[in-house]
Amino acid sequence: MNEIMILIWFAVILIAAFIEITTMDLTSVWFSIGAVISFIMAIMNVALFWQVAAFIVVSTILLLSVRPLVKNYFRTNIVGTNADALVGKVATCTKPIKVSERGQVKIDGQYWSAITSEGDRIEEGDKVEILAIEGNKLIVVKA
Repeated sequence: MNEIMILIWFAVILIAAFIEITTMDLTSVWFSIGAVISFIMAIMNVALFWQVAAFIVVSTILLLSVRPLVKNYFRTNIVGTNADALVGKVATCTKPIKVSERGQVKIDGQYWSAITSEGDRIEEGDKVEILAIEGNKLIVVKA
């Protein structure tokens, strides 16, 4: 039975590593590490219950504690902008914003596409408050 478990844990290591290599989501690697611990335990002839328990505990702890730290460390594609500073400011509507359509607002000398969050029509010249930025458009509500 122990020889079979050695092969099973080795297969889990390989499968989890392959999934991690193909997805690069930093999820499967923790199961691979848990399987390495269980693989070593199987070689040392530890009971099956403890092998499975070690696999579950080690994989879960690593997944829940180390994964967020590693993902945060490797987060390199975030580009900080000052656009977030617009949230909460008041702009002037320069092209009417109809329900489910884009209009245009002007703030700080710049023109932005805008949609309304509440589904109300905003007329040219109305003051709007910027609630959020979604892509290249502002989400606004009548001020």
